[in-house]
Amino acid sequence: MKKVNLFIFLLLPLFCFAQTSFKLSGKIADEKSSIAWTDVVIVNQEGKIINGTTTKTDGSFELILNKGSYKVKINAQGYAEFEKEFTIEKETNLGLILLKENVTNLGEVVIQSRKSTIEQKTDRLVYNLENNVINVAADALSAINTAPGVVVQNNAINILGKGTSRVMIDGRMIELTGEELNNFLKSISASDIKNIEIISNPSSKYEAEGTGGLINIIMKKGTRNSWKNTTTASYDQNKYGIYALRNNFFYNKNKFRFSASVNGKTGYKSIEENLDMYFLEGPSKMSAKTKLNEDNLSGKLAVDYDFSERTSIGFQFLKDKSNPDFDSDIRINKYNTQNQLESYVINESFLDRKSGNQTYNLHLITKLDSLNRKLSFDADYFTYNSKFDRDFVANNYASDGTFADVNQSGRNLSNQDIDNLSFKADMEHPLQAFNLSYGAKLSFTKSNSDVVFFNTITGTPELDLNQTNQFIYTENNQAIYISADKKINEKWNFQVGLRLENTQTSGFSENLNQETVNNYLKLFPTFYASYAKNENNSFNLNYGRRIRRPNFSLLNPFRVYISSNSYSEGNPFLKPSFSDNFEFSHSYKKIVRTSVFLNAITDGYGVIFTANPETLTQVVSRDNYFKGLNYGIGETYSATFTDWWQSENSLYFLGSNISFTKDINATPTNGLEVDFSTNNTFSLGKTSKLQIDFNYTAPYKSGLYATGYTSSLNIGFKQDLLNKTMQIAFLVNDVFNTSYLKDDVSIVNGVKQVYSQNESNRFARLSIVYNFGNKKINVNQRDFGNQDEKNRAR
Repeated sequence: MKKVNLFIFLLLPLFCFAQTSFKLSGKIADEKSSIAWTDVVIVNQEGKIINGTTTKTDGSFELILNKGSYKVKINAQGYAEFEKEFTIEKETNLGLILLKENVTNLGEVVIQSRKSTIEQKTDRLVYNLENNVINVAADALSAINTAPGVVVQNNAINILGKGTSRVMIDGRMIELTGEELNNFLKSISASDIKNIEIISNPSSKYEAEGTGGLINIIMKKGTRNSWKNTTTASYDQNKYGIYALRNNFFYNKNKFRFSASVNGKTGYKSIEENLDMYFLEGPSKMSAKTKLNEDNLSGKLAVDYDFSERTSIGFQFLKDKSNPDFDSDIRINKYNTQNQLESYVINESFLDRKSGNQTYNLHLITKLDSLNRKLSFDADYFTYNSKFDRDFVANNYASDGTFADVNQSGRNLSNQDIDNLSFKADMEHPLQAFNLSYGAKLSFTKSNSDVVFFNTITGTPELDLNQTNQFIYTENNQAIYISADKKINEKWNFQVGLRLENTQTSGFSENLNQETVNNYLKLFPTFYASYAKNENNSFNLNYGRRIRRPNFSLLNPFRVYISSNSYSEGNPFLKPSFSDNFEFSHSYKKIVRTSVFLNAITDGYGVIFTANPETLTQVVSRDNYFKGLNYGIGETYSATFTDWWQSENSLYFLGSNISFTKDINATPTNGLEVDFSTNNTFSLGKTSKLQIDFNYTAPYKSGLYATGYTSSLNIGFKQDLLNKTMQIAFLVNDVFNTSYLKDDVSIVNGVKQVYSQNESNRFARLSIVYNFGNKKINVNQRDFGNQDEKNRAR
């Protein structure tokens, strides 16, 4: 491996002209005592934050301001918001500021503040889960799938019209993709999630990885001065049953914050697949029924401590362990040109699989001065391992059921280990003219995978060297970024950014004795402009360049058999693809949002299902084979029709113009896609809620594939008990069993293939949630919510 070239971080803060400055001081209290650890924010006449600090243990505060007119804002939890205008021309003391408590008389009138399910911000859409009945006892993957404009299908999380998205937790990248990512998200309870941010065009501060932008999961932090425990038990019934038990604990007191969670799941899931291949000699039709073990155990531990008013340190640890064994029964019927059954193959297999990952994060955040300059450091280590052992035998039978011979018999063993170490520093540097931020990151990744194949058709295992391989892959990345935003006036706001990433990759195949090296240096610019015409209308324009790097399994050239006439293989020569994303949006009264977007892709890569007419087999391969445009217009509408009916609705019209850059003996097909969803929550009293959701995606064509429609009707009910400390919920998901992938058609080498996959999306769930704790520990503390970034590891 070549020596990694490290960047020198060259960005330096800008300097401002010196001005006369004075000390501003004061003290904050309520009618009983002083209020410590409360944020004090100073804004100018345009509403821009100029300075800020937090009160000391005795409630006092001090900061330095230049001569001028300002407004002080104090928004402490449990108290009414305080604002006051003042002018500073000399050292000024605001004196004693008394905050009034928010008092709710439960015996008379209950005032409920319900947050909007969807909130539009300058660079992201925020989806709040608190009112969603469907997500009671659900997992993070299911919660993401209910977010507006997001679709989870075929092990991919896509923002509509944008492409595959990466996922973060509290601003820290999850170092998994595809099936592994989905399994990890299934181990996280939706009840732990505060909200989900859909960032379709991330700023330069974030990783450039992911053509579809980023999904950021914000976890609940727990209320200040309190401890709380939540226990959730649920049972899902599809063809089989799945039990889940989750427990989450939060504790906040003084300078110390602690949270821990344990999640366990056991049971089975039914998967049904069908693949029809239409050869000249006659069609071949495969049907597969799989019983997948859903056993999983995961946990999370997080600790944060404030060394002082300015400096905090924290540690996080996540661990996930799964045992997704499965039994598969596969039948492949072979027909002649008259569509008469000639023979069939019965393929029986068992996969013993174990997978797990661990994530460690250490972070430090410090405020450098009264100007609110903030420096943060993150050190992350991630490790993932997967092992599987698959035995299979395929027997040939005549059309009348007479045994002919053994088609294939073998044992496939595979191991994969991934390690990533990354470091990151971020600086927030507010200036008088604009707000500046800059930072750097280093990431080091190594993946070691191997596959061993034994031919067992004779009864004695024989090593097949042509299907045995070891693949070692390394990827190192160095990046620096700078971003600046400027509020021109009350109407206009601009942000520009630039990210520079340098990447070195090396892949070595032991069986082929072949090394593939790829080094590249790329720039990723971003631009945002927002215009608030009036209270009801606002406009946003943004642009960003993104990259999509192949995950490790796609680069490994080894072959893995899916069935006796189907196998999958990676491609060590895969290159990253790039996309340029443009979006223009309009928001009306924050309840109607219209967006128009365009996504231009170069060096696009993906899966190619190639049928070989000579051997009547299917080869699942990957290649950089296309370029093109994805475009569309989307409309979201949030409505409160009555005080008991809240509705969230979206309608998207999507199109594509994909062309092939390689001769894969196929013709691209493009068309229009329509996606509609409506989520409706009905309050049936103070303690009962009913939710009815419906989603529909019309059949569409894009590039190599034409895909059939999907739809889903979900009905959920929640009942609060024991003064809302307990909830009982019931859900029927996908009532008509129509949300699965169906009629996915591709034509390569003149052979038409039609694929469908149903993963038990229709199920009934009964769940019980119980909350208990102490909402007051009699010690005030700062509500410190850290959402700084963690590096993407590749």
